[in-house]
Parts: sequence; C-alpha cells; structure tokens
Amino acid sequence: MFGQILAVTLLNLRNVPARRGPSLVAVLGVAGVVAVLCATLAIKAGFRAALGQAGAADVVIVTRSGSDTELSSNLTGSEVKVLTDNAYIVRAAGEPLASPELYVLVDLLTRGKGTPANVPLRGVGAKATAVRDHFRVTSGRMFRPGLFEILVGRGAAANFRGVGVGATLTLGGTPWTVVGVFEDGGSVTESELWTDVTVLQGAYRRGNSYQSFRARVAEPAAVARFAAALRGDPRVDVLVRSEEDYYAAQARALTSVVSGLGGAIVVLMGLGAVFAALNTMYAAVATRTREIATLRALGFGALPVLVSVLIESLVLGLAGGVLGGLAAYLSFDGFQASTLNFQTFSQLSFAFRVTPGVLGAGLGYGLLLSLLGGIGPGIAAARLPVTAGLRA
Repeated sequence: MFGQILAVTLLNLRNVPARRGPSLVAVLGVAGVVAVLCATLAIKAGFRAALGQAGAADVVIVTRSGSDTELSSNLTGSEVKVLTDNAYIVRAAGEPLASPELYVLVDLLTRGKGTPANVPLRGVGAKATAVRDHFRVTSGRMFRPGLFEILVGRGAAANFRGVGVGATLTLGGTPWTVVGVFEDGGSVTESELWTDVTVLQGAYRRGNSYQSFRARVAEPAAVARFAAALRGDPRVDVLVRSEEDYYAAQARALTSVVSGLGGAIVVLMGLGAVFAALNTMYAAVATRTREIATLRALGFGALPVLVSVLIESLVLGLAGGVLGGLAAYLSFDGFQASTLNFQTFSQLSFAFRVTPGVLGAGLGYGLLLSLLGGIGPGIAAARLPVTAGLRA
C-alpha cells in the first residue's frame, strides 16, 4: 500500500506544472491567509512584548484601591511617605529603590498623517531608572531634576513629530526642552515622555499628589509580604500588584480586541482559500479521470488514490504557507506602529514581532486549509467507478 501511495503521489506531483494556473491560485490563496494571520499574531506578540517587558515580578506597582490603571488612581504625599517606609523595599546606600510617579496626557502629532494623539508625559522620582531593568539613555542625556526638561522614549521618538533632541515642546502652557532619548527593552515605557515628578506637579498644578508608586523588592515572593504589611493600615487605601501582573492585565484587554477583529478576517479569508483549494483539486481530479481509472484497473486501491490527492493539496498548502510566512516576516517583523491603549486612553508604541511561534501557527493554519480543500476531491477520486473512468 505504501508503495502504491508513493507511486501515485509522485505521478500527481509531476503533473502539477501542467496545471500551474489553478495550482498557483490555491498557493496564493493560502499565502494571503497565512500572511494576514501572521500579521495579526505579530501585533498580539508585539503588544505582549511591549507590556510584558515593562513589568518585572520583583517590582511592585501601588495604585489607589479599586483603580484598574494609573490613570484612575490618586495617591497623596502622606501615603507615598508610608509606602516608602515599607520594610520590604530594597535599599541601596541607605536609599529605598522607589519612585513615586505622576503622568498627564499631552497632544502630539503622529508622523506621516499628522493626526493628534494622546501621549503620556510621566513625572518620575530620582530612583525611577533603578526599578526598570532595561532602561538606558541612547541619545543625549538624562533630564536634570528641577528643570523643564524631557526625556523621550524610543517608540515616541519614532512615531511622533517634533520630539528630537534639542526640540522645544509647549505643553500645559510651559516650554519644555527635549534633552535625550531612552529605551527600555522595547517595553510600553518607550511610548512615554519623562520628566522630574516635582516639576510636573508644579507645571500642571497637581500639588503633592501622585498616581502610582513603584518599588523594587528582594524577590517576587516579597510582593505579597509588601502588601500584607500595608493591609489594615488606616493611613493608606491602596492596591498592590507586581508590575508583571499589572501589565499582563492590560495586555489581555488589548489582545482580545485584536483577536476578535483579526480572527474574523482570517476566518473569512480562510473560507476563500478553502474554496480555491477545492476548485484546484476538483479540477486536478477531473483532468485525470482516465488516469485514475487506469491505475484502479491495474490494481491500485482507493486509499492510495485518496491519500495522494490529500498529499498534493498539502504540498500546495505548504508552498502557500511558506510564501505567506516569508512575506509577513519581510513586511512586518520589527515594524514600528502605535495604537490607542484603551486601558489608559494613551498612545501605545510597539513593534510587530513575527516570531517562530507566529510563523508556525500560520503554516499550520495554511496546511489545515489545504487539507480541508483536498478531502472532498480525494474522496471523489477514490470513489470514481473504474468503468466510467475508462469510458471517459
């Protein structure tokens, strides 16, 4: 039986060039679906990377109790003082590695179309860089405390106008000077502008208030101990989470939107690819009616005929999957984009990530479509009456 399958399959594959038109339609149909699927998954992977890399398991983020995000949170100066005294915060040279933070949304114009976008201008404490593992200034210098100076994230620098080093931005009626560009391992932080938190409080009349408090603890397990030390303290009413958990929740909200919209498009295109494969394989069977009947008369079984048709369909699907995956990788991998983060109503800059997992999922989906497109024609070929085929 295996010998028959091999013989019939090789015969079918040798005849593919004679049906190059229909075969090319099937290959391109699968390639288009795979490319769209890979692009959708690359967006999701980019979201996860941007938000996932921003959160560390050994860094706590504290917000007002009941607040889902920093945007809806508010912490007073006295509460921040209580948080800073927490015994589980790591200290260096006697100073706690903690950063009380505040941010406002400012309007910037996107590159290209020039549409306005909400961009976070974050005020950070002196130890902000110590609670972020991958932070580094890549151009210019760090802002000086007490001055109207801004540090721009790499993603913001790539997606918005007028934020180059040396530029002056008028925000909140105050001129600010851009003094440097930073990166933070591709995280969501790179979508932001940074300045001194005390300067930001004064410029936007926020008094002695903050929105979040970040601090480094000795180990991930210390996050729970940090929270337990504050539980029942009447001076504070806060929610304590690890940064990892905080950003994972935001990632789930964003990826669910992409999954819903992208999934609908991929399914509809997939139906088209299946019909293209069906048309191709039915045409292949129709043009080989006499050939299949002759093989059956010579003693070839129905199963080898069925399997050979399925293998031919899968080979076409494999070619389409590889072509679509390659097109997605060359077109989208590393592509910088930005979108609205519905959790914070601010712009999120991220890079498409066409990972091996994304390519594998695209290729698997392409093969599945080809298999579905080959089953019907394969069964029709296997059931073809020998006498009817010979008369044809």
